Amino acid sequence: MAYDYDLFVIGGGSGGVRAARRVGALGKKVGLAEKSRMGGTCVVRGCVPKKLYVYASTFPEAFEDAAGYGWTVGETSFDWSTLRDNKEREITRLEGLYRSGLASNDVETFDTRAVLRGSHEVYLEGEDRTVTAERIIIAVGGYPNPHAALPGREHTITSDEAFDLEKLPKSIVIAGAGYIAIEFAGIFNGLGVDTTILYRGQEILSSFDEDMRRQLHEEYLERGIKIVTGQVFENVQLGENGKKIATLSGGDVMEVDEIMLALGRLPSTDGLGLEVAGVKTDGRGYIQVDEFSRTNVPSIWALGDVTDRVQLTPVAIHEAMCFVATEYQGRPEKPDHAMIPTAVFSHPEIGTVGITENDARECGKAYRMYRARFRSMKYTLAGRESFMVMKLIVEADSDIVVGAHVIGPDAGEMAQILAIPMKMKAKKADFDATMALHPSAAEELVTMYDPSYRIENGERID
Repeated sequence: MAYDYDLFVIGGGSGGVRAARRVGALGKKVGLAEKSRMGGTCVVRGCVPKKLYVYASTFPEAFEDAAGYGWTVGETSFDWSTLRDNKEREITRLEGLYRSGLASNDVETFDTRAVLRGSHEVYLEGEDRTVTAERIIIAVGGYPNPHAALPGREHTITSDEAFDLEKLPKSIVIAGAGYIAIEFAGIFNGLGVDTTILYRGQEILSSFDEDMRRQLHEEYLERGIKIVTGQVFENVQLGENGKKIATLSGGDVMEVDEIMLALGRLPSTDGLGLEVAGVKTDGRGYIQVDEFSRTNVPSIWALGDVTDRVQLTPVAIHEAMCFVATEYQGRPEKPDHAMIPTAVFSHPEIGTVGITENDARECGKAYRMYRARFRSMKYTLAGRESFMVMKLIVEADSDIVVGAHVIGPDAGEMAQILAIPMKMKAKKADFDATMALHPSAAEELVTMYDPSYRIENGERID
């Protein structure tokens, strides 16, 4: 059977674009449909604008610390609209690069919503026509959980809207304690906003190592961020003065300029025609795939956040590259989701690779734990009471380093470098044999010679 396209991609995020470009470069006929801006969540309303705003929010601290190093900084001021508009120009530039990359590889793009009409059929809503493809990739990503059951949720915002507010609020409550909530709390606090985190649990960043969570909690309190745990919103109302009035489950009432919901993300699969094509999803709407990213329908694959494997941009790109190698280059490759470095761009930031201490407790093996806590040299003359924590988790039997966690300046950069030896199954003896770079914070990673404590059968042994 002759198809209109060898490959058609639904979704113009990092994973979808990478797959389309690579297959197009092989001389195949490729189409791609994106209903929004090219680049997906990461480029348009996620990682990239977030990191730019993180940078902006660090300047007040830098101005304060400069005095300890002999600098006199004059009167400063911040203009939200300048940051917002400059961000928008950068996002527009990056979107242009995505589009030119697709065009240079002869990928035909459609600025419209696309839905499945069968195992080989895609309906382009904006053009009111159906095209056929031998293979189809679904890479539509996700969207912020709108908390539809919350009375008054129309008076709240999510991370999608936070970047483009008309003006910077004077006060904000952020519901949630995952990395999105934590990063935005640091951003708004750094820009001078009275910031509160509201979380139903007892500790922020529940999936991260407990030492990182505990240290960041202390740092945020020190910076003036209020953390309210064990409560959720009962309802939100709009006051006569334009303020948002939130009633909490514990009975407290908060009146603030803005309320942000950061309660996780959901897959963008509603109305996508999955049931028409016979594509299976789980109970939450995520597309089910095998180890090669193939759905239960042989001609349809799914990549990235819509599959709920590891929701990170580089992971989606890696999954796309594995798809290309497997389906078009004769080299079957399964996406490898082990030892993925991750970062939380909080204040200070967290970098992490591998298992956490809680993971170590649950698996029942024996581990040696190495931990150091110290004030970064960067803050000694500034007099800032901000501490770094570094932690290595070592499998006792094999001596392999299976977990590394850092909180402090440039922790994310350290995590990326640490991921290389850890991916190679480096042993603690290899770390010990590595010469330290002095003076640096990272030298602690190769000078923690004696374990701080051990984990055996789920129990800590000092």
